[in-house]
Formats: sequence, C-alpha cells, structure tokens
Amino acid sequence: MPETDRPPVSLWTVVREWGRVGVIGFGGPPAHIALFRRLCVDERQWLTAQEFEDGIAATNLLPGPASTQLAIYSAWRLRGRLGAVVGGICFIVPGLTIILALSALFLSSHPPRWVLGIAAGAGAAVPAVAVSAAANLVPASWRRASSGRDGTLRWLAYLVAGGASAATVGSFLVLVLIVCGTIEVAVRTGGEGRPRRNLSAMFPATTLPVVTGGIASLCWVAFKVGALSYGGGFVIIPLMQHDAVVTYHWMTGAQFLNAVALGQVTPGPVVQTVAVVGYAASGLWGGLLAAAIAFAPSFIFVIAGARHLDRVRTDPRIQAFFVGAGAAVIGAIAGSAIPLGLELTHLWQVGVLATAAVWLLALRRGVVPALLGAGAIGLVAVLAGAPV
Repeated sequence: MPETDRPPVSLWTVVREWGRVGVIGFGGPPAHIALFRRLCVDERQWLTAQEFEDGIAATNLLPGPASTQLAIYSAWRLRGRLGAVVGGICFIVPGLTIILALSALFLSSHPPRWVLGIAAGAGAAVPAVAVSAAANLVPASWRRASSGRDGTLRWLAYLVAGGASAATVGSFLVLVLIVCGTIEVAVRTGGEGRPRRNLSAMFPATTLPVVTGGIASLCWVAFKVGALSYGGGFVIIPLMQHDAVVTYHWMTGAQFLNAVALGQVTPGPVVQTVAVVGYAASGLWGGLLAAAIAFAPSFIFVIAGARHLDRVRTDPRIQAFFVGAGAAVIGAIAGSAIPLGLELTHLWQVGVLATAAVWLLALRRGVVPALLGAGAIGLVAVLAGAPV
C-alpha cells in the first residue's frame, strides 16, 4: 500500500518486535532477514515485498553488518530517525548481553576445565564455518559477474586475491578489496571518466593512521570492524584476529577462536565478536565500548544515507565495484579459515573440524547446531582426559 496510507506504527511496537527478533535471531543474516521479512511483509504488511527487497539490496552496499543495517533501515521506513535508533538498539542488545555474559565465563582467569573443553570444541569448528559462509555467497556473486571468459577469469582472480590476502596479510585485507573493486570499475568503464565518488571513501578507515596504546587502540580496532566489514562480519575476522592476537596481545589465538564461536552461537550479527575482544582488552566496559563503536557506523550510514541508497544502488560504477570487491570478499572469508585453523593445538580438535566440515559443507546443515555439537564433543573429550 502507499506509504501515506499505512497505519502508524507505535514506537513501543518497534521496541517489542525488534527486541523479539534480537532474542530469537540465531543463525546469522539469513535467519535475521527471514524474521524481518515475516514480520514486516507477511504478517504486519508494513512494507511491500519490493520495498523490503530494495532495503536488502541497499543495505548490502554498505560496510558493516548487513542484517543490523536492515533492522535499522526497516525501522527507519516505519518511524523515521528515532525509530531507526530504537529499532537498531533493540535488535542488538539481546545478543550483546548474552555474548558479554559468556565472555565473563570463557575469559575468566581460571575457567573450569569443562568450560575450556566446550570452548576448544566449538572453536575447532570455526574454520569450517568460515568456508561454509563463503560457499553460501558464491552463487549470487557469480551471477553478478560479467558473462564471457574474461569476466569469469577476473572473478576467479579477485576470489584468489581475497583468499591469499586473508591467509597472509590480514591487516591489509581491505586495501586488497578496494583494489579488486577498482580494477573491475576500470575494466567495465574502459578507463573513461572518473567515478562520481571516490569508492575508497566507502572504507574510510583505510586512510587513517594506525593507533597504538591504551583505550585508543581498542577504539581503533572497533571502528575498523564497524566501518570495514563489507560483505558480512566474517570478512573482518582476519584483520580483527591480527589486531587482537598479534598486534595488541589481548587474547591468545585459541581465545580468539572462542570469540568467533560465541559470535556465531549467540543471536545477532557475528560482528558482536568485537565485544569479546573488547572484554579481553578492558573488561566489561571495554566490551560495551567496542560494541558501541563498531555498530555506530551502521546507524550513521543508514540514517544519514537511507534516502540516497536507491540512487547509489543503480549507479553502474558502484555495481561494478561491488562485483570485484564482492568476489574478493568471498575469497577472504574462505581464506580466513587458514589462520583460524592454524590456531588449533590438539589432534582431537582436527577431528572436530573434519566433522564440522562434513556437517556444514557436505550435508549443508546449520551453523548453530554445528557449533553446539562441536562444543559438546569438546566437553566429552575433556572429561575423557583429552588435553586442552
């Protein structure tokens, strides 16, 4: 129905419904999108199917967690800027509360042995989750690639470049994504003219200096997570891992695996992994600060630019950029499995990883059951005397 003919949606309704999705939203972006489609299109008819699909396409253009931005965008369509802020917060807070509570348990100075077993088991499955996430993105990206042999070869080259960079130079991954997107723009436009906007401006943090020391370093890492996670939260994992484990030594590699697992099994976006990193760096307030900074760009991008997203989405240069960068993102997500897998320290964890790979890639089953099952295997293994 026309927007002016829609019955008004109360702010309390946004609080209740967006909060409900935040509580039951296990399973990552596909689950979140399905829940919001059922709520906004099928059950309440607040948005038409076309409006909702346009919202998905528009928010996928933005860096940051796409499902969170869709939650913000949908609330903006119903209640304006205030609704966008309230809806986004209500969607984020349930998962954030759970992940911070679990962080206190898993990152305590002397966690019980059974906790270590669950963490080691769930963490062992994370590399398989990364490969599965990448595989799920391939069909849509492949359809967007240029037809013909040259287009196929470029798509494959971007895929390999993203994978290689995630596996070797994770801290420079975003620069590789920008280069791949820019090459595709140049090829499709024949080098004629300049894009209407500097495409690298969509990744503003790549132009800023590295920050070291104190709370400023945590703010810097959280900002990069929120501003650079184009293509889904997993693409930022190699960069976050390098910062948290190698650069600032806030966590061990095994603890980072646990952080990624917690980001997957709790409701909400995987970007909430940054809250675990913040907790490891500075306790509860560090976790809250990291989450606030990481999600802030999503609110800013959507609220400030929502009216212009449809026009940007139809720009052929922007579309070309995302064909190149999108293929590199898929490669980067798959490539992140290599440094994550290298953090496994016990042979029994390799067995858990193999089992998770069969579950996710061969049987095509869900991520949350895979991680819960891996955690249960870890618990049994440790109780049976396996090292941890």
